[in-house]
Amino acid sequence: MRIVILGKTGAGKSSLANTTFGEDVFRVYDSSNSGTRECKAVTNTINGRNITLIDTPGLFDTNRSEEEMKPAILKCLMECAPGPHAFLIVLKVEKFTEQEKAVIDKISKHFGEKVFRYSTIVFTHGDQLSDGKTIKDFVYQNELMRDLVKKCGDRCHVIDNKYWKDKPQGEYRSNKFQVAQLLNTIDKMVENNGGYYTNEMLQRVKEIKQQEGENIRQSSPNMTKEEIREQAKVSVFRRMWSKVGNIGVSFLGGLFGVAASVARILFK
Repeated sequence: MRIVILGKTGAGKSSLANTTFGEDVFRVYDSSNSGTRECKAVTNTINGRNITLIDTPGLFDTNRSEEEMKPAILKCLMECAPGPHAFLIVLKVEKFTEQEKAVIDKISKHFGEKVFRYSTIVFTHGDQLSDGKTIKDFVYQNELMRDLVKKCGDRCHVIDNKYWKDKPQGEYRSNKFQVAQLLNTIDKMVENNGGYYTNEMLQRVKEIKQQEGENIRQSSPNMTKEEIREQAKVSVFRRMWSKVGNIGVSFLGGLFGVAASVARILFK
């Protein structure tokens, strides 16, 4: 299962990934600047299932130019092809401001409204919840936040990367409890959707990666499957990167949404 984690800089995306896996596989930065500099994917086993979490650069990076964002966008595309089963939109337990709204608007712009059918909202900093309150109690206090969660099928969960680590499984304010509930929510969502989020671009990336992998396998029969897979990613990334020089970030972002023309540019 492929899961893409989205959110603004400092929302706690990398920490959420670590909490989900139960180990520190993504680096967490204590800084007001963007921590994750490029898209990173890690596959791990949870309850006997292979799950790939794809951590992404913050949508509002504080010190990166548009040119710097291009490789990050392409890397994300590479890692999640032929498409993610779920998106986790990460927000803090705090006031929902115009900046948070701008993040959601940008997600919609790049991925299309269809993205919310495959999305779950995950709040971090759960220790900020008032005593006795659930995350839905918090959400329903704010109209914008409530509308967003409803758009995502009323799916929302909460974790706390600092204070809820060692809480018993049976407690609501326990990361173990919340992660189990989150994965259950994702399973139901995927079942209801009948598969994963995809489009022409993502399908095309999958096909090109498979073709490149077969070429590598034939020319280097001693390479392992994992080595072939990684080499194919590098090769296809370089091919795509050579074509994006004159494509603006806003247009390139459409590769996740409806810009089939981008696919033709990158793979002509």
